Parts: sequence; structure tokens; C-alpha cells
Amino acid sequence: MFPFLLVLLLSFSWQLGASTQPAEQFLHCLSLASQNASIAKLVYTRQSFSYSSVLNSSAQNFRFTTPSTPTPLAIVTPLRPSHVQATVYCCRKLGLQLRTRSGGHDFEGLSYASTTYTTPFVVIDLVNLRSVEINVEQGTAWVESGATLGELYYEIARTSRTLAFAAGIGHTIGVGGHLSGGGYGSIFRKYGLAADNVIDARLIDVKGRILERKLMGEDLFWAIRGGGGGSFGIVLAWKLKLVRVPANLTTCTITKTLQQNATSLVHRWQSIGHKLPKEVHTSFAISRVNSSEDGTMTVQATLGSVFLGGTNEFLPLMRENLPELGLTKEDCMEMSWAETIILGTQFRTGLPLETLLNRTQVSPLSKSFFKAKSDFVQQPIPEQALEGLWRKLHEEEAKSATIVFVAYGGIMDEIPETETPSPHRAGNLYTVLYIVNWGEDENVNSEKYINWMRRVYDYMTPYVPKSPREAYVNYRDLDIGANDMNHKKGSYAEAKIWGRKYFKNNFDRLVQVKTRVDPGNFFRHEQSIPPLP
Repeated sequence: MFPFLLVLLLSFSWQLGASTQPAEQFLHCLSLASQNASIAKLVYTRQSFSYSSVLNSSAQNFRFTTPSTPTPLAIVTPLRPSHVQATVYCCRKLGLQLRTRSGGHDFEGLSYASTTYTTPFVVIDLVNLRSVEINVEQGTAWVESGATLGELYYEIARTSRTLAFAAGIGHTIGVGGHLSGGGYGSIFRKYGLAADNVIDARLIDVKGRILERKLMGEDLFWAIRGGGGGSFGIVLAWKLKLVRVPANLTTCTITKTLQQNATSLVHRWQSIGHKLPKEVHTSFAISRVNSSEDGTMTVQATLGSVFLGGTNEFLPLMRENLPELGLTKEDCMEMSWAETIILGTQFRTGLPLETLLNRTQVSPLSKSFFKAKSDFVQQPIPEQALEGLWRKLHEEEAKSATIVFVAYGGIMDEIPETETPSPHRAGNLYTVLYIVNWGEDENVNSEKYINWMRRVYDYMTPYVPKSPREAYVNYRDLDIGANDMNHKKGSYAEAKIWGRKYFKNNFDRLVQVKTRVDPGNFFRHEQSIPPLP
């Protein structure tokens, strides 16, 4: 019915008076396109009493909630696909930009903010489109993009202790954004990225059509599974392949300071972590602390691990491969897969499964002011260079900074770079996430912290790949390049600067798909895939 309505609306000249405000034009268009005036109840403009609370409800990086941040003309909170279709139509009709938000975890706020307000924009917030349907017999799930990973995990855990989904541990992350950028987590060395386990999707394209895999074609289906959000359409829902896990997994945590030979331990781990069996996930979180012995400042490295099996099997494995760790049974616990997710974000046990449903959890990467960057490491960093990195953590701006190393290898070495747009596969020892946080009272000096992050990133230049220096698109970073939003079509030459860092040679295929499905570049933002001229 909706395509017929579009033809009807386009078949006669319709416009409001030139004096009508853009927000009023948009609301009027939505009422016509949806054939329902009540759709206005799902739209929040700047004149709406709840506008600010709705805008900030899913904003995760508070850098983009300040008074100086350009805000959307309107926020639409659709209840059904036809509301999304109407929004796409009206934004095209009125020449408005459109941004889509699922969980709001875009590190640069691109799902709900704009670095330059040259063209008014509308945000579609998918918060009401968050259903999860689990099919235990088939081992699949249909999940709407507005659901969080926690809501997906909760429904899986409610139905089975031995089913899981290979995605991240941040349970407040929106499914839509996570899957569109690849998505790695605690079992990805065994089962691949979240995007590798998508088997179907429902997408609304630039023409307002709802397309599933068969209709959209394999090229577009390939592009949306890791090509970054906001470039090809709006994915309403994803069909996922669930994976089998033991009823009990082993999770271990152990912390070492510099005085306890943390540097040599991390240096050794670089050559071991990626070689461990696929069932083992290991990572190091490195930050500064005050020593428990004399209160002086030091650096500590916390190893976290998740093993798809029991403690009695895991301990001998780690003692053989990384004896320097000194891992003991007291450092480990056995629990369900869902419980490892809760522990990974809450850092304590015994919490109810419903903890996964908390969409407002505060963490270093949510509900805070932060800047983050990423790298991939393919050769062990010399011990002396690690010591130089630790010294950066002693600087004043690093009081709330963390550097996270996550081991790669496993099945990631076996999946071709071209399988999905996410190319960071074989040859990577580990990935690096750099994070620096600061408080609201310090935000007037935010550049001080951002500059610290840039200095750390510059310091790491000799130790990471070049041509391109790789980056992870789900850790969005505008420092590595951005599109000129003043040009509607964008620039291939401009975009490939950041595009090759995220996608390597897959960037050109993404551009080809974009040129075919959205040649007018309607779906665009500061780091969206551009079409060819």
C-alpha cells in the first residue's frame, strides 16, 4: 500500500507556503504520507516539552550533548515500519538529512548529532522497534535494530543455557549499530564477528521499499554486514545464527602492576594470545592506579579471559602457554555465558539476569564524556616501547584513561578479508582500544584530553600497520578523515582516506554498492560511504 501512496503524493504538486517552518512542513508531510495524523505523537521537535530528554536518552558520549552541539530538527520514534518509510519519504521530499539511532553508541555521535549544521536533519530513533524472537529448534533469532545486545542476550538466556550469540559484551549497545560495524566480543575467536553470523535482514532502502536478503541481493546484503551504519538504508531487523556454548564457561581475572612484572607479561602475551585455542578469549586492560603498598602512582594490567569449557581444562592450558601469569583456581569462576556478559560490564557476580535489560548503565564508553581511537597490531611491540606507552598513562590527562588489548587469531585467521566488509582478519595479533574520560566539570577543557589521546596515537605510529593504518569502524574516529557535508554527493578521494583504514580494499566494493543502491547519496553522514560521481 505504501508504494502506491508515494506515487499518489508525487503525482500532484504539493507544497506549503514559503513562510512555513521546516518542522511544520515535516510534520504535515508525515501526516499525509502515513495517512494518520496521530503520527505526530511519535515526533519530537525543538518546541516539544520532551525533546531534550528524548534526544539525550540514548546519547552515550556526552561530548555531543552540550549546548553548542547542532541538534536535529525533529526526532521520530516509529512504532512500525510504515512510520520509517514515511520519514524516509518526507526527508527526501523536503531535502532534509536523515540519521538513524539504535543504541546511540556511535563514538562521534553521528547517529544523533552533526559536526556541521549546514542542512537540517532528522533522527529516526528505533527505540520502539526492539522485539526479539528466538527459535531454539533452528538456533536462530530475529531481532529488531532498536534492541540492545543486553535485550537480545536476555531473551536467548531465558530460552536456553547453551545458546549464545557472538557479539560484544557492552549490553547497552544497540543491535543495529553493532552489526552494521562488524561486532567482536568474548567468543569471536571461536565463532567470528557478529556480522559474520547474520543470515538475513529487513532493510528500508532509499525508495522506501522493505527488502529482505533475496530482494536486496547479495551485494547489498554483504555491505550492510560490517560496512558501517547510515550508508545504504535503514535495517529494521536482523536474522541471526545462534551458536552452541557449554552450560558453564570459565572466566578468570588477574591483575599485575609494573612492580609485579606487568610489562614483561604483556610483552610475552603479544606472541601467545592469538595462538591460543579458539575457545580462549584473552584481553588486557591497562590503566594507572595508586599502589596498594605505598600509595604511589603505578600502571596495572588486568588480564580478563573467557574459556568455552571448565576450569580444570583451562588452568593447565594457561600454565603451559603463559606460566608468567601465575593463574590459580582462585582467579577463576565457572558460570553461564549470559553471566559472563554481566560480569564483564558490572565486575561483580550474583546479579540477576534482568541486569541485561538496563539500557542506562554507566561505563567508560557510555553515559560519559570520552574520546576513543583504535589500532590493529601485527608485530609484537618491543618491551621498551611498551614502557614508553605506560609513561603516557602517568600524565595528568590520563587519570581516567584505559588502553585495551584484545587477542585476535582463532577463526579470524581463517575467514577471508572479503567475506564481509570488516577486513581485519588474518595477520592481526590483537586490536587496541584507547579511551580517555573526563567529567562534566572538565568538559570546558575537553581539548586537553583529546590532545592527550592524539599524542598517544602518534606515539604508537611506528608499531602498527601503515598504508593503511587500520581502524575499527565501530570505534568511529573523525580524526582519521571525514566527508565534506557541504557537498551532497561527497567525494571518493576524500572518503577513501578514512575508508581504507576501516575497510582496506573492501572500500571500493562498498562504493560500488552505494553507487547502485543510493546514487543520490541520501543516506549520508561525516563518514558514510559515498557514491561515485
